[in-house]
Amino acid sequence: MLIARVIGNVVATQKNQRYEGSRIMLCRQITPEGEDMEYTCLALDSVDSGEGDIVLIAQEGWSASTAATGKPGAAIDSAIVGVVDRVDLTA
Repeated sequence: MLIARVIGNVVATQKNQRYEGSRIMLCRQITPEGEDMEYTCLALDSVDSGEGDIVLIAQEGWSASTAATGKPGAAIDSAIVGVVDRVDLTA
């Protein structure tokens, strides 16, 4: 699982039936302090996130496909599974 910022929305006029109704978001991984990192990925949105939101991304196939489509077995590497309200680094 990683923390990322949604930086865009990908529009696909045709996609697999399993993904109908799902939005595909372009996300950039960030540090816990909010600094951008190099890694960028596409993730299916399962929580109605939007551009600029800080999100949690599941990157394990079974979890990602189940979270994003409600069905296991879809070919999904990444799914947005939460919108982060804040990161508290004090312990």
